Amino acid sequence: MEKTWRWFGKKDKITLDMLRQIGVEGIVTALHDVPNGEIWTEEAINDLKTYIESYGLRWSVVESLPVCEAIKYAGPEREQLIENYKISLANLGKCGVKTVCYNFMPVIDWIRTDLQHPWADGTSSLYFDRVRFAYFDLRILQREGAEKDYSAEELAKVAELDKTITEAEKDSLVDAIIVKTQGFVNGNIKEGDKNPVNIFRNLLALYKGIDRDALRENMRYFLAAIMPVCEEYGVNMCVHPDDPPFQVLGLPRIVTNEEDIAWFLNAVDNPHNGLTFCAGSLSAGEHNDTRKLARKFASRTHFVHLRSTVAMLGGNFIESSHLTGRGHLIDLIRIFEQENPNLPMRVDHGRMMLGDENKGYNPGYSFHGRMLALAQVEGMMAVVQDEMKQKETQA
Repeated sequence: MEKTWRWFGKKDKITLDMLRQIGVEGIVTALHDVPNGEIWTEEAINDLKTYIESYGLRWSVVESLPVCEAIKYAGPEREQLIENYKISLANLGKCGVKTVCYNFMPVIDWIRTDLQHPWADGTSSLYFDRVRFAYFDLRILQREGAEKDYSAEELAKVAELDKTITEAEKDSLVDAIIVKTQGFVNGNIKEGDKNPVNIFRNLLALYKGIDRDALRENMRYFLAAIMPVCEEYGVNMCVHPDDPPFQVLGLPRIVTNEEDIAWFLNAVDNPHNGLTFCAGSLSAGEHNDTRKLARKFASRTHFVHLRSTVAMLGGNFIESSHLTGRGHLIDLIRIFEQENPNLPMRVDHGRMMLGDENKGYNPGYSFHGRMLALAQVEGMMAVVQDEMKQKETQA
């Protein structure tokens, strides 16, 4: 596997020189200064690509070329946005950047309720608390009809929480769920926006009447439209699973499990239509067995995110050490090295540790925590490579 790292461009506090020193081989990045929906020019792509290569690294994966909301809900701008997307894909292909990770999650990407949940050793990681998320949905967002999405026990716990939660804790929930984790990912809501909750409500309203089948059809339409460009320029599209892999906020989520993955791969059955295998997102759902999924979909996987989670009581989950949890990362490395070797891999999220929390890094994207995770994964990769060599010798 190629060891890659998500890097947020020339303004990132983590420099390419730092990454080269810790063994990173490839960079996962995007043209973060280009507004969603606008065309990525060859000039801008080549400028960033040349900069990356000047450090002895390569631009391995685009994460991401955002799919605008109007493509997902089939708004009147859809056709023009898809045309812009096709031009950007062609320009990437011409410049030699051939793997594009994207998602098809409506409005909101990955969801956590606590960005620095403490561990006993003094580190912290991302955490999802279902009751606190329900509190945000019911009492802060006040989404119409939200009550039907929660059990009587969960509704009672929300009522109890309402008696003790502070205004600062409410602000922290808004920050974690719709501001700090979203602005640098999809640009829908940015830090500094006034009334982010109202902006979020307006975004949710765009999906009124869009159910699971409609969203699936809109994804199929998008993929069918761009595949000719992908074929012409050799660009691989790889969708990121929904995070977490279950329905939220009344929105349909359509990349959550084995059946969902099989559906979109078959709906547009083209080798350039593939999967970003995110072990963290998939393992956050107890219905998913990451090893089974890897075996089934290895041949259509173009990019791998290696992280792990621990599922907890009540629907909660926490991002765990890369050595533990439901991700089963060493088994995944074995599967991908045997079935589809040389894939780009990034360790994805890491813990906050050794001062990371004071550096202003994007949530989940620490330096020391990800460096530790990369070392752990590199050790697992070495074990797997030794195993494979021994098998070859014995054969």
